[in-house]
Amino acid sequence: MHKILVWDWPVRLGHWLMVGGFVVAWLTGDSEYFRRLHVGAGATVLAVAIFRLPWGFIGTRYARFADFVRGPTAVRDYLANLLKLEPAHQVGHNPAGGWAIVLLLGLAILTGLTGWATVNELGDHWLEEVHEGLATAMLTVVFIHLAGVLSGSLVHEENLVRAMLTGRKKGNADEAIPSARPLAAVVLLAWVVAAGWLIAS
Repeated sequence: MHKILVWDWPVRLGHWLMVGGFVVAWLTGDSEYFRRLHVGAGATVLAVAIFRLPWGFIGTRYARFADFVRGPTAVRDYLANLLKLEPAHQVGHNPAGGWAIVLLLGLAILTGLTGWATVNELGDHWLEEVHEGLATAMLTVVFIHLAGVLSGSLVHEENLVRAMLTGRKKGNADEAIPSARPLAAVVLLAWVVAAGWLIAS
């Protein structure tokens, strides 16, 4: 196997926008002074997550939910083999990582919507508590995801962080995606800027 193109530009750009947005939103969550920055960061996370939903159906091979959302048996078998340090190599997301992605997208949307409702005073104090609880749940899944990335990188001797930067992972030539879809990444960026402006204004 050699390095092949696996992750398209929308997946990579969306991933790092969500990372940056979540970190900034978490760090500014309790600050009135940075309230607008917090809202803008949260809007970025929400916008990326919303974009990722249709991209999970029309995107390139490894971006599609059908490629990485597997049943509980596949997740159990993967984790059992991981504990034995002999998991099967996955070109795209592994079965456990796939469900982490689904959880992160769902939590990003729910956290963003409750945050938007809180900022616009559409609910009482309980809604703010729900928003904070969802953000904490998302942070928990992030740590689990990071543990999975670290273990996968070590077991497969493959730098998965670098792969999300370059788009390239180990695989056979016939498993590569034909294009990184750069124009779709431009659409994503334009959508994030527009959505962020609308939500934060």
